[in-house]
Amino acid sequence: MLPRVTPTVGIPLCVDAQGRWKRGRTYHYLDAAYARAVDRAGGVAVYLPLASDPAELIARVDALLVPGGDDLLPPRPYPPEVRFETVSDAQLVFDRALVATAVARGLPLLGICYGMQLVALALGGALHYDLATDVPGAGAHQLGHGEGRHGVRLEPGSRLAAAFGAATGRVGSRHHQAVSDPGPELRVTARADDGVVEGVELPGARFCVGVQWHPESQADPPSDALFRAFIDSARG
Repeated sequence: MLPRVTPTVGIPLCVDAQGRWKRGRTYHYLDAAYARAVDRAGGVAVYLPLASDPAELIARVDALLVPGGDDLLPPRPYPPEVRFETVSDAQLVFDRALVATAVARGLPLLGICYGMQLVALALGGALHYDLATDVPGAGAHQLGHGEGRHGVRLEPGSRLAAAFGAATGRVGSRHHQAVSDPGPELRVTARADDGVVEGVELPGARFCVGVQWHPESQADPPSDALFRAFIDSARG
């Protein structure tokens, strides 16, 4: 019998280029919940630091998980009360290259929060850069960690519906940016009760899913099922 394959999942680290940890230094950091979720699902997490050749890193892993991160900068001015903590230019270039290479090679890909937004942009989509400004009347989406959940409607036949085992579910919410247009290739497979896009998938891919919530920290059956499907798609 062939040995069971343990896939390696590359996870790019966040970059603190703003001196939030220590002035004059640049730090890589990441919530350990991502690695724990990969481990629970049967994979091995491999952290990907900012490097000069993203394609070389992708060649060494079986799947890519793009985690949550800082804000993407809007192309136009927003009201002064809207605060952006923007991702650094260097990290954005690096993460975009990872996503583009993973998609081109058909590598299983899971994008979470910022990661989902980046996948949508890479495949021709567009964003709401601040929901309160761009979608008047939208529900609360910046609830903070552990501060309640909102409902989602799941597209029948999607990977997300399979993970939840139902047509509806409830997820946490810690974002003020979201996908406004998935582009010509991605399919919207989850929406919040107010219509905001909460999940996207690339039809025909081994696994290419984006979610706006944080399944790595929810540790509930649907979240674990989603990570297992992701890891299983990377075996072999």
